[in-house]
Amino acid sequence: MNVMKLSVKGFKEKASGFFKNSVRVLRLAKKPTKQELFTVAKITGLGIILIGLVGYVIESLKWLLAG
Repeated sequence: MNVMKLSVKGFKEKASGFFKNSVRVLRLAKKPTKQELFTVAKITGLGIILIGLVGYVIESLKWLLAG
């Protein structure tokens, strides 16, 4: 029974700490400007294209070397 109280108490402390940290992060967070959003979209798009090109090159080399 005593172990159960300790685990519930530990859970409450962890949950309380998580809640406090979450509130702190949300207070620091801000809505991105249009310029920031556009920059993130460009970088993400370039990353997707780059990964696709690398995959295409690898598949092409595999196809050429296999047969």
